[in-house]
Amino acid sequence: MMKSKLNKLSLVAAIAAASFGMSQAQAAEYTFSFAHVLIEDTPNGQAALRFKEEVEEKSDGRIEIDVLPAAQVGGDVEIIEQIQMGLVDIGIPPTATLGNFEPRMQILDLPFLIDDYDTMVKVLDGEVGREILDTLNDDNMYGVNFWGAGFRHMTNNIRPIQGPEDLEAIRMRTMQAPIIISTYENLDANATAMAFTEVYNGLQQGVVEGQENPLANIYTMRFHEVQDYLSLTNHAYHAYAAVINQDSWDSLPEDLQDVMLEAFDNGRDTSRELTLEDEDRILADIEGEIEINEITSEAREAFIEASLPVHEEYEEIVTTDLLHKVYDEVGIEY
Repeated sequence: MMKSKLNKLSLVAAIAAASFGMSQAQAAEYTFSFAHVLIEDTPNGQAALRFKEEVEEKSDGRIEIDVLPAAQVGGDVEIIEQIQMGLVDIGIPPTATLGNFEPRMQILDLPFLIDDYDTMVKVLDGEVGREILDTLNDDNMYGVNFWGAGFRHMTNNIRPIQGPEDLEAIRMRTMQAPIIISTYENLDANATAMAFTEVYNGLQQGVVEGQENPLANIYTMRFHEVQDYLSLTNHAYHAYAAVINQDSWDSLPEDLQDVMLEAFDNGRDTSRELTLEDEDRILADIEGEIEINEITSEAREAFIEASLPVHEEYEEIVTTDLLHKVYDEVGIEY
């Protein structure tokens, strides 16, 4: 009797082990790398981890996501190149940096184009946003949606930025993005492209005197420790385009694509929600360490006027048709 029971138990254990083995085999069915330059404490770093958890759970282990944060495989330019070549599967590079590969993607980084959260959602999550993402189709990337880190602001060590004239001659670090460089050159600053991971040292050593970023990035990278002034300019929404290598995407059956799409949308919402939750706390935490000023409505109008040459410079690049569609969404007359 005892032997029979033991045999039954052994059989159950064997079945369980086999099932576990099948589960482990399924976990390796699709393994995707997800690379980004952010540290994991940022809203988008956290959103990437939640994306991983959701995909692995809802795919019943058939998809495994290997998250590679903090520029482990290089900066945004290098990550995009690796996604195109299939060396990395997934990324969330800034739209401005993607403009090096698909010029029309730069449209969202035109200065003072989108100035509030509701307008951002309307543009990025609507038909125009989908059309912008589809411009990546020729670059071996499938653009899924737009994650985000909030509106960008300016910091520097020279003076508070209260109007366009205050940027004159300041050495401003920018992303490796032509449209951002053009924006600051147009405002008479000295634009210097620099990788995100090098900015703290660049500011500390005086290689550059200022930079622009959303509050979450300013805080987690501790830029406020090496800057004197934070000006809440709200001059552009810092959007990350969630992209996946086209071949990697096409390799998935439809049911797993649906799992990924839902997780991408939840990742997008998480990144935005965490960003909004963090901003008031960040301002409270850094108050006293850095002088903070808001620009007036009159100054904002002056900035908009001063930025129009950049819009005109890039109209042909982003295409007039696409630019006018965005203008219609945000209420800009042309």
